[in-house]
Amino acid sequence: MFINESSKINEVRTGTYRQLFSPSNLITGKEDAANNYARGHYTVGKEQKNVVVEAIRKQQEMCSGLQGFLIFHSFGGGTGSGFGSLLLEELSVEYPKKSKLCFSIYPAPQVSTAVVEPYNSILFTHTTLEHADVTFMVDNEAIYDLCRKELNITRPTYTNLNRMIGQATYAPVVSADRAQHDNFDVSSITAKCFEPTHQMVKCDPSKGKYMACCLLYRGDVVPKDVNHAIGLIRQKKSIAFVDWCPTGFKVGINYQPPTVVPGGDLAKIDRAVCCLSNTTAISEAWQRLDHKFDLMYAKRAFVHWYVGEGMEEVILMMKIKVNNYTYII
Repeated sequence: MFINESSKINEVRTGTYRQLFSPSNLITGKEDAANNYARGHYTVGKEQKNVVVEAIRKQQEMCSGLQGFLIFHSFGGGTGSGFGSLLLEELSVEYPKKSKLCFSIYPAPQVSTAVVEPYNSILFTHTTLEHADVTFMVDNEAIYDLCRKELNITRPTYTNLNRMIGQATYAPVVSADRAQHDNFDVSSITAKCFEPTHQMVKCDPSKGKYMACCLLYRGDVVPKDVNHAIGLIRQKKSIAFVDWCPTGFKVGINYQPPTVVPGGDLAKIDRAVCCLSNTTAISEAWQRLDHKFDLMYAKRAFVHWYVGEGMEEVILMMKIKVNNYTYII
């Protein structure tokens, strides 16, 4: 675990879950990245690169069969975007044949901490297109709405959001007071996965096409019910697959029921499902971010913050074009 600012790491060192982390793997820098991609990538983050890579190498040497890396970071922050892309580039050089999976927190207006989040997000994405094998996006705005509408939390905090991300990768998202009244059969929880209000990214799946979809069930689930639920999903005209992959469902069943965090927001239920999908509808999220990027860059707003840290302005001009994603269909 690495962050340039020491206060966040100190919370982990003294927090409830401190036993889960080795002190030698909690690394901090001397100063924070100030929500600036360029500081995390070119200056303060670069100073710590060798320290972090060496810590990763020590962990790798303890593995009998290293399969790959999971990178958890945010798009909007200076460390998450700037140092995150720097680390991915280094891992691609050191471990070119290992998988690299990113779990990325997409910025949202409700919990925004910096006006330059669109810059940081686009720069990270453009830089790491060739280095990240798979990216799982988690939209802060979608998580925020889930907490308010499904869990009746009026003003969700970072604790609520983080618990949701850590625990609610499985549907349904339901509070304890509603758990006794709602229907949680296999067909209903499967259907929720394809509703825009129950997804972890703000986009409408009916406006795109699926290229692949993986449904992972936990708890009291039998294959017969799963086949029936998928059959009902296929009948919906709003859910479409690309022509070259019309049978794109993959299913996994784990008979252990989902657990809950003590004192958490979610209810304990008998069965749940997690949906991992690749859909062109995700371009909606990128278009929103791309639009904000264009508005700021048209006025060269805050560009001097990045150029002052050693980044060339031409890199900002080479931003990602989300429309490329729609060419698949």
